[in-house]
Amino acid sequence: MSKILGLHHITAIAGDAQRNYDFYTKVLGFRLVKKTVNFDDPNTYHFYFGDEVGSPGTILTFFPWANVRQGKNGAGMATEIGYSVPKGSLDFWKARLEKLKVPHNAPGERFGEKHMAFQDPDGLWLNLIEAEQRDDRKGRVTAEISADVAIKGFHTVTLTLTSIKATADILTGIFGYRQIAQEGHVYRYRTDAVEGAALVDLLEKPEALRGVTAGGTNHHVAFRVKDEETLMAFRERVASRGLSITGKIDRDYFFSLYFREPGGVLFEIATDNPGFATDETMEELGSSLQLPDQHEPMRDRIEKALPALQT
Repeated sequence: MSKILGLHHITAIAGDAQRNYDFYTKVLGFRLVKKTVNFDDPNTYHFYFGDEVGSPGTILTFFPWANVRQGKNGAGMATEIGYSVPKGSLDFWKARLEKLKVPHNAPGERFGEKHMAFQDPDGLWLNLIEAEQRDDRKGRVTAEISADVAIKGFHTVTLTLTSIKATADILTGIFGYRQIAQEGHVYRYRTDAVEGAALVDLLEKPEALRGVTAGGTNHHVAFRVKDEETLMAFRERVASRGLSITGKIDRDYFFSLYFREPGGVLFEIATDNPGFATDETMEELGSSLQLPDQHEPMRDRIEKALPALQT
């Protein structure tokens, strides 16, 4: 099990917190798994959205900063998040997005899979994909979203790069991915360690300008490992390539390392342990504001500074 187990989570930047919460819980049907704060800026929320139990490979997190400037997709960043949906469900999602006036593209096909790309209220690009590969994960069911159409979790993440060579070398030489397909300037890589959240697409655009990380863009991509022992083994592998990588950081719900891969994308490696049910039960997940120990003495001040959130 000393492998990268696909994607763990992806973190993005949003603007208005209430708008962000409403879109991901009410439009897409995700659960707010954890409501906490940015550990480095505790006057800002950190939201974790995912499936019913907060499974790795389903978690999209946000730092919602009010009045944040608009970011711009470009080279050196993750530019699209793909979600796996059941076959035959795109008609439901197309009708739902149209009803709720969510900007979206016409359905298309990529790597033999039907898909439909759309934007969240901050301009973040998402893509619903009817996966050809087996995916037995169960999506979260709500009053408006049934099991046969519910979003299952990550399918792929797309990284835009001026050259894919060095990034591909990290994926194959350290993370254990292998290239399985190419379509135009998009190169698809897969890990066989898991069924879902197993794909990374590299989009090569030599002419692309550097992206601007701000509202409506992705901040970093986190890859999954089983535990801390595996985490630190990967730290040695990354460092042996001459890349600068952090020490182990305790994020309360996982332990992590960060490094910037040669193409410019900020990568994180994160553990499964201890999980999200450490300060709340599974039934209570996301129901109250959770603070790391270092910020608990400032709870009153932090709660007053954070915008009110109607959940």
